[in-house]
Amino acid sequence: MSSRLQDLILDLAGRQAPAPVRALGEALHQRFGAQVKAVLFYGSCRRANDDMGGIADLYLLVDDYRAAYGRMLPALANRILAPNVYYLEIPFDGRTVRAKYAVVSLRQFEQGTAHWFHSYLWGRFAQPCGLLYCADEVVRQRLMKALGQATVTFVRQVLPRLPAEFDAEDLWAGGLLLSYAAELRPERPDRIRAHYADSADDFKALTRAIAMEQGWGIAPGERYRNPSGGLERWLCTLKWSLRKAQGKLLSLLRLLKASLTFDGGIAYIAWKIERHSGVKVEITPFMRRFPMLGGIGALWRTWRQKGFR
Repeated sequence: MSSRLQDLILDLAGRQAPAPVRALGEALHQRFGAQVKAVLFYGSCRRANDDMGGIADLYLLVDDYRAAYGRMLPALANRILAPNVYYLEIPFDGRTVRAKYAVVSLRQFEQGTAHWFHSYLWGRFAQPCGLLYCADEVVRQRLMKALGQATVTFVRQVLPRLPAEFDAEDLWAGGLLLSYAAELRPERPDRIRAHYADSADDFKALTRAIAMEQGWGIAPGERYRNPSGGLERWLCTLKWSLRKAQGKLLSLLRLLKASLTFDGGIAYIAWKIERHSGVKVEITPFMRRFPMLGGIGALWRTWRQKGFR
């Protein structure tokens, strides 16, 4: 990774988050103590730089799962199918602020941003994110390298799907569309374009840095020449088809796992389904009493209503 790209990612990560989000990060640090290596802030609240009316998306990077949880079951679940997802709310300045936070080890985070076939981690963290807490300089360097690797991995996996000439919006909007489609949340193209517009200057800067690192040809009007050949394009299309099938299964498994590991898990599943599919799930007393069975039933009904595309 070039020093220019590394410096840019360091600058993006170092931008100050809103005070309520920083308070959420500090609450997580206090809850998990010395096992916390870093806390990352990403997603829609990060793009808007505001938590009002939303739930902040945080990633908690830990050293060891068993030590972090103090229990075997969540540690094993996290190791087999990372991440575990939890809910946090705290009082702040006369109101309640909320976060959905995912737990993953620093080592798995490094693997996921560089070597995972599926885009779950590198698709998320190729995008600009914020650093709320970092344990020390060694961790910071490892984390910045992982974020840079996520960006490089994202670009390499998306580039062969782009036209012969492309710009930053083609790269990021097109890549995010592929990444979202490989999960249970196939966002509409207009929403993806809005995501890009929220951070267009940052995405353009990342694209320029990567272009210099990768040696892309420069075309007029901040456009770039695609070096991908025919075989690369065919293989890339095949890989994204496989990721889409793999991602649907992994997303379903993570949702079912959340019904066991996530505080208020069945309510989270219902919220997640409605948010990403538009299908409203009514939570029954049976679902609250048996969240695993309730989660399976909710997913089945959503599929029958063509909520998963």
